[in-house]
Amino acid sequence: MSETSAIRNDWTLDEVWALARLPFNDLLFRAHTIHRQHFDPNAVQVSTLVSVKTGGCPEDCAYCPQSVHYDTGVDAGHMMDSAEVLERARAARAGGATRFCMGAAWRSPKPRQVEQFAGLIREVSALGLETCATLGMLSEPQARQLKDAGLDYYNHNLDTSERHYPQVISTRSYRDRLETLQHVRNAGLKVCCGGIIGLGEELRDRVELLHTLATLPAHPDSVPINQLVQVEGTPLSGTAAVDPLDFVRVIALARILMPASHVRLSAGRTDMSDEMQALCFFAGANSLFFGERLLTTPNPAADRDQLLLDRLGLRPEPLAAGGH
Repeated sequence: MSETSAIRNDWTLDEVWALARLPFNDLLFRAHTIHRQHFDPNAVQVSTLVSVKTGGCPEDCAYCPQSVHYDTGVDAGHMMDSAEVLERARAARAGGATRFCMGAAWRSPKPRQVEQFAGLIREVSALGLETCATLGMLSEPQARQLKDAGLDYYNHNLDTSERHYPQVISTRSYRDRLETLQHVRNAGLKVCCGGIIGLGEELRDRVELLHTLATLPAHPDSVPINQLVQVEGTPLSGTAAVDPLDFVRVIALARILMPASHVRLSAGRTDMSDEMQALCFFAGANSLFFGERLLTTPNPAADRDQLLLDRLGLRPEPLAAGGH
């Protein structure tokens, strides 16, 4: 394996800055070369995300329509009944998804809620799908309980740099997020962790976020890169739009820094042109969410996504050997 594609956890901030300042073509060439060394460049891992418990979250994340702090028209709901969750999971599998992700708008789940979720995980896993959950902060015993139920991945994003974080969230610290990631790793779960571009951050914050992810004890197995979906009623509504080429640069940097991780195009794709998404795939993105909603925000229709994949000659990645 060439030096440029070696998996490293010792990146310096200066090295990441140097990559961020490369000319666009040089950055994409390097990222695409590394991508080919670790993945089939024409395969895309497909996930589906469902909100199993929506709204009523006590956190004040400035981008989130599910926060009780903002008037966004999203009401607090009850946990979805298991029959409906399974119906959604079967539909996801029929649509080509290999991973079913379940989210709940909690600061951290209570013991009874963890037990309920463990039951859902067992049932979804029995369908032959990989499972992922995002439930807020977890203790290590809670993470182990979910692992024992068959959970494959746990999502807990850092969102932005530690420097910019207080401008976005005040009810949970950056250290809290890093501790949950440690608990998840200690439990033997795979980590899904990335961030959101468009939170009013500077280039410095994007560089520092990626540096933090790339210097964790182990790289996240999945790195979702979200483009902010602006929701009226949240503090970040009206924030300046992200330059599409700047977003592609973030994808390329993530690929170079974390060569063996799946880099996922997540929220915000409804505002991305087909050409922008094509550049993202070339730069190293190799995962996306299928389905018309991501928790409470819109996502491209599955037929539109399939048409784009067909035009690009991309195909769904099969379930990994040893998976469900």
